[in-house]
Amino acid sequence: MQQRLSYDVVIIGSGAAGLTTALRLPATVRIALISKGSPDAGATCWAQGGVAAVLDSNDHVDQHVQDTLAAGGGLSDASVARHIVSHGRESIDWLISQGVPFTTDGQATGYHLTREGGHSTRRIIHVADATGKAISDTLLAQVASKANIDLFTHCQAIDLLTSDDGTRCIGICVFDLQQEQTRIFSSYCTVLACGGASGAYLFTSNSDGASGDGIAMAWRSGCRVANLEFNQFHPTCLYHPDSRSMLISEALRGEGGLLKRPDGSCFMPGYDPHAELAPRDIVARAMDREMKQLGAPCLYLDISHKPAAFIRTHFPTIYQRCLSCGINITTEPIPVVPAAHYTCGGIVVDQHGQTDIRGLFAVGECSFTGLHGANRLASNSLLECFVLARSCANRIGNQLSPAPDLPSPPEWQPSHQTQCGDDGVFTQNLKNLRRLMWDNVGIVRTTSGLQKAMSRVRLLQAASQRLYRDCTISKNLLELRNLTLVSELIVRCAMARKESRGLHYSLNYPALGAVAKNTILTPGQRAWRTQAAI
Repeated sequence: MQQRLSYDVVIIGSGAAGLTTALRLPATVRIALISKGSPDAGATCWAQGGVAAVLDSNDHVDQHVQDTLAAGGGLSDASVARHIVSHGRESIDWLISQGVPFTTDGQATGYHLTREGGHSTRRIIHVADATGKAISDTLLAQVASKANIDLFTHCQAIDLLTSDDGTRCIGICVFDLQQEQTRIFSSYCTVLACGGASGAYLFTSNSDGASGDGIAMAWRSGCRVANLEFNQFHPTCLYHPDSRSMLISEALRGEGGLLKRPDGSCFMPGYDPHAELAPRDIVARAMDREMKQLGAPCLYLDISHKPAAFIRTHFPTIYQRCLSCGINITTEPIPVVPAAHYTCGGIVVDQHGQTDIRGLFAVGECSFTGLHGANRLASNSLLECFVLARSCANRIGNQLSPAPDLPSPPEWQPSHQTQCGDDGVFTQNLKNLRRLMWDNVGIVRTTSGLQKAMSRVRLLQAASQRLYRDCTISKNLLELRNLTLVSELIVRCAMARKESRGLHYSLNYPALGAVAKNTILTPGQRAWRTQAAI
């Protein structure tokens, strides 16, 4: 049985980008906000560090833009960077007005600012070491108070619905995981805010829900994607059997934490003059090399030389979670490994989140604005969410005034009839895919590894398509379908880049190319590298 619902705007994703878009739209707009799991289960809630913004009188927009461009390895769009950075203070003021309790101190700004890798000064505003949770809790409370916003939880998107000629998005089909039924949402505008694709890798700082759903759906509907070879690996995730994806904030290094070998010696000064505060790609590659050379399963992050009271005050969440694993970070180092963390590429959009299809927008990690280039500057991603969500909401609000007639999507006709038993086959294929991507499309890559990955990913994708055609729908089946597709797109982008730049490092092409170009994939075409970076 299918349930059919009509809204002015449907937003897929309840993280920072989705919540902000919903709250920034006019109160007269009828909004459906759809969450794949519980509304606080996405990447936003796990963000520890904070939001990068120019708030101090000694800082400047030009300085933040230059830091962004430097981290981006020549691929960041300077005009986009300036647009987003210039709206930083306005975004923070809006968050404060919503009730986000940023950590205060006695400085001129009134708020404590920390520093992270790649930033030339302190400009990260935060809520202790649980900024994402504070933002998520605050914005969700605001959403709950709005009569024009309906929240649908545990609903997994299946596919976008488009007009007969494929040029306009007219809604989306989702699967209610609790009721086990499909729902058809018709809408004048649809916003994809459903995160990245780090779930394609064996080790990730994200929840398992980071399965590239928005990227996959947009590609199937005819949207271009770009720069998916640039997967950011966070250098420091807890290495412990009881914690698969606990991020250890970069702010620890910003406050003096040191990366060490098992023998206690520091190694980062030998790789970069900024040592622990080098951009994440440099730190992750250094850790990867050290672990391989030493045959070590992990390395160590040590902040125990700082006063215990300082550590407990500034990093209470990390302190308590490590303590629950038997690690007292005030007296001993933290075992850490790099893990897939952020998808720097995504669905091609303009500065308002508009995709190639009318009526379809994308904001947040699933989108490609040109801000991050070849490597995301720490804490710029939340800033991008707030600024682009505001721009997106303004554009949609203008399109909905006066209110247009809503389109009427056709019935969605599933062919999934066979009961495939338990999800064991899907789970195993997901494990195989994640190991394949980790081993061959990880921090350091080779041409032969990418060729191997492409061959096997396509086999897994063909298998997932057969399962999708024949089997009744389940969460694991839908995620397998999306991850195999996005993994192929990641490998295609990586194979197209015949150089090493930012987060993409190839042993076969270690040099930087003479011309900085974005890797753009177009559905139905094989022209990969078509656009020079601005």
